[in-house]
Amino acid sequence: MYLASPTFYAQNKNDLEKKKKALQKEINYTNKLLKETRKNKDHTLDELLSLKSKINARTDLIAAMNSEMRLINQDITQSATDIKTLEDELVRLRSEYAKIIYYAFKHRSTYDKMMFVFASKDINQAYKRLKYIQQYTEYRKGQAQEIITTQTDLKTKITQLESIKQEKTVLVSLEEQETQKLAVEKSEQENIVQKLQGKEQELKDKLKKKEAAARKLQKAIQRIIEEEIRKAREAAKKNGKTSKGFPMTPEAIKLSNSFASNKGKLPWPVLQGVITARFGKHPHPVLREITINNNGIDISTTKGSEARALFGGEVSSVAIIPGEGKVVMVRHGEYLSVYSYMSDVYVKKGDKISTKQELGLLVNDAGKSKTKIHLEIWKGMTKLNPEYWIFRK
Repeated sequence: MYLASPTFYAQNKNDLEKKKKALQKEINYTNKLLKETRKNKDHTLDELLSLKSKINARTDLIAAMNSEMRLINQDITQSATDIKTLEDELVRLRSEYAKIIYYAFKHRSTYDKMMFVFASKDINQAYKRLKYIQQYTEYRKGQAQEIITTQTDLKTKITQLESIKQEKTVLVSLEEQETQKLAVEKSEQENIVQKLQGKEQELKDKLKKKEAAARKLQKAIQRIIEEEIRKAREAAKKNGKTSKGFPMTPEAIKLSNSFASNKGKLPWPVLQGVITARFGKHPHPVLREITINNNGIDISTTKGSEARALFGGEVSSVAIIPGEGKVVMVRHGEYLSVYSYMSDVYVKKGDKISTKQELGLLVNDAGKSKTKIHLEIWKGMTKLNPEYWIFRK
């Protein structure tokens, strides 16, 4: 008799529970940021981006709940099948046991059993008949025990099924609550978008400044990378080696490989935060027909937060980029991590740093209760999506 193993279901359910907790934590933190932002009583693009991030997290949370619901429904179906199997097995066992008891009743006396043995033709047959009587007695005991075990299994399975159904009821209620919250947040988002559309020129001016700052930062990064490649090639040439790529020492190769092997597991560049601007090209959240291009990701965090290193390495440069504040670039072999929007920096060029080491204090804009960090990751001259590299909370 086969009963479905709960192991796979449990593993999937545990993964979904972890994901749900992480998303709920992100939503709670975003609520904290929004609460501080709304003290100004004036809708801003930062508020919209935070709200959009919360809507994305809420949507993912509902999706995780739906996935969990599918698992629960599968488990309910399987449990019902297992119960039917156990019930059928119990009927069969009871029927067989009834026949055994009836046979035993007809041949219940010790005299009959002894006569059955003594009526044997020879000693071998007598031995076999005696063994048969013993085995038959054990079989009766075994059948009785199997009935008891099956009854216990059936009761356990029925209890589990009731528990799963209750769990489903709770989950359905929670999902309905989250869906209602999502509808309210989407309505709120539309309201903010409409109000911000009345500030179109102001938003365009801010966008131009941001794009100009991004271009300056990219040029600064490219200059530094080109200079590092030039120096590395000169050093390699002195040692009688030539290279078209980025020449690296054995130590740099080891560091580069270590950085690459930690893709998806790197710590966040701030202690707490929410991604409010993602990598690549995206439609502007307010201005129609305008596309924005982000070379990294922006993470909103609380006022007074500090930037910290994703991984061990060496500081390649500390620069000041108007619109991006102070910028720290850290070399990890072939990789470069770039941290922008700091007002104060704790490190200098050439410093050896460790994972999670504090690099500087993030800018605290006047009148704002939150701040942000802009993070970029480069491999050679290629921009990478930092979201794929940092640990998914």
